[in-house]
Amino acid sequence: MALFSAFTLLACAAVCFYVNPNVGSDAGHLDPQFYSRSCPRVQQIVRSNVAKAVAKEARMGASLVRLHFHDCFVKGCDASILLDDANSLIGEKRSRPNRDSARGFEVVDDIKSAVDKECNQTVSCADILALAARDSIVLAGGPSWEVPVGRRDSRSASLGGSNNNIPAPNNTFHTILNKFDLQGLDIIDLVALSGSHTIGSARCVSFRDSLYNQSAGTSKLDKSYAAQLRSHCPSSGGDENLFPLDFATPRTFDNSYFKNLLSSKGLLSSDRALVSKNGVSMALVKIYAESNELFFQQFAKSMVKMGNISPLTGLSGEIRKKCRERNG
Repeated sequence: MALFSAFTLLACAAVCFYVNPNVGSDAGHLDPQFYSRSCPRVQQIVRSNVAKAVAKEARMGASLVRLHFHDCFVKGCDASILLDDANSLIGEKRSRPNRDSARGFEVVDDIKSAVDKECNQTVSCADILALAARDSIVLAGGPSWEVPVGRRDSRSASLGGSNNNIPAPNNTFHTILNKFDLQGLDIIDLVALSGSHTIGSARCVSFRDSLYNQSAGTSKLDKSYAAQLRSHCPSSGGDENLFPLDFATPRTFDNSYFKNLLSSKGLLSSDRALVSKNGVSMALVKIYAESNELFFQQFAKSMVKMGNISPLTGLSGEIRKKCRERNG
């Protein structure tokens, strides 16, 4: 029954869960051709700079995807995550989900500088985040998609929103699903976007509790995999030790993440909850594990949908001169 429901949800996703890009904006809308005249080479410039950054450090691609995700879940996709603390502004970088883990800010600075040399103060930092996330996925072997652009940058941030709205590794399935629902995202988006964990790493401190205290009703870790993790993530110490979210193909964007879940080798408890707490999510995991193509198709749709969360457009917000600070 759950498998049938999952297929039904996928079949109607394009219609049933269509999100109007105007939602959350007070003027205008997002359009892949938004910069076709004002900055026609912006996508080429972003792609080139992302490629350089990933060539220098392979992990950076996943970090840029995470920045976009953490930005969109707080006040919408408005680059609020990039703002540093200022006299009258408390930024989001010190929130629990971002502190000591959000990274890639220097790469965004470099992209902004390169773009502004071509077309000064025309392209928003929010759009740079969306484009950089897409290009990072493509560079890792994942799908490509047209990124609707035309976002403007926020002049504010929300530390509380960052603490409360971003899904955490130790959140229950229902808590995560509720957080997605608050953003207008559904269970299909939840499972598909979780697939971004096919690249990137997690710190020992982010999964230690579930590694040593596997709760009843939660999908158990494969014993040999758990032993490997414990050898480098002790019960105390080693907080910053890094582990690939997808041990099978850590640098390749593919459906191995879902295959790992079905083999009881999901690193985070929030990942393992997809195959233990809900029949529909379990069925979707099985579908994506069997078909890389279906995963890629839905992932691209869900990334566009996430990127449409409450964008600032028209005269709202601003186009920042520097991504880390509001214009004077």
